[in-house]
Amino acid sequence: MPSLSEVLEPFSAVVLTGGSSGIGKSFIKLGQTLKPRLIFCNLSRREPEEKTSESRELILNHFSCDLSQPTAVAETVPRVVRFLEREVPGGRILLINNSGFGAFGAFPELNLSRQLEMIDVNVRALVQITGLMLPLLQVRGGAIMNIASTVAFQPTPYTATYGASKAFVLHWTLALNEELRGTTVRALAVCPGTTKTDFFRTAGLGSGAMMESVAMTTDEVVTSAFRALGAARAQVVPGLINKLYTFAGSKLPKPLAARVARAIMQRLRRSSAP
Repeated sequence: MPSLSEVLEPFSAVVLTGGSSGIGKSFIKLGQTLKPRLIFCNLSRREPEEKTSESRELILNHFSCDLSQPTAVAETVPRVVRFLEREVPGGRILLINNSGFGAFGAFPELNLSRQLEMIDVNVRALVQITGLMLPLLQVRGGAIMNIASTVAFQPTPYTATYGASKAFVLHWTLALNEELRGTTVRALAVCPGTTKTDFFRTAGLGSGAMMESVAMTTDEVVTSAFRALGAARAQVVPGLINKLYTFAGSKLPKPLAARVARAIMQRLRRSSAP
């Protein structure tokens, strides 16, 4: 098993979405620690706090982009490609589709426009960015890392759209990896469970919704993702408890899995502090 530094050694640049917070922020922090000259291109609305001062050789480059808008993505990704061709002409490229958000509540009580925006960010933007970046990756070699979730393995009442969007990410990534087999590019689906980020607050749940005892840190998730990349895996579920949870959820008949998930989510809803 290669060290994490050895895993990143062939890569000259990382293109990621959502690097201003949470798991994305940890990808930047750990990546720069392991390989200080690794170039990052971040696509998000908010600029990462760690952005370096302007110079010809920027380590962290921010490309402002509203991922919920197809036109914005279509305009921004070619700018990233041109930047890489100009400033980082050699080496492999790692694409990390990390941006995503959830919402908790019964459908259609939740704001419908917010649900559609979730599909745009979690699904459409991921596919669009990958499609626009893939020709460059095929020339240079590299990898595509898509952040799914443990909820991708079973239906999830009260967070139905989010769970379904992550199921798409998981299955689409696995299928894409098979299509890329034998080429210089591969794909990896990362499926974290409860993670210590602002996800629950953004989804509309109170502080009591996150079970601290089983929650992983963002650094733990990123470390697991890099290790899976080094092992040439197509899928990784960080953490033993998450592995057990997804194994059980994937083995149950889907209608029964949905019934069990409903009971769990209802209990989570009651335990959530306003």
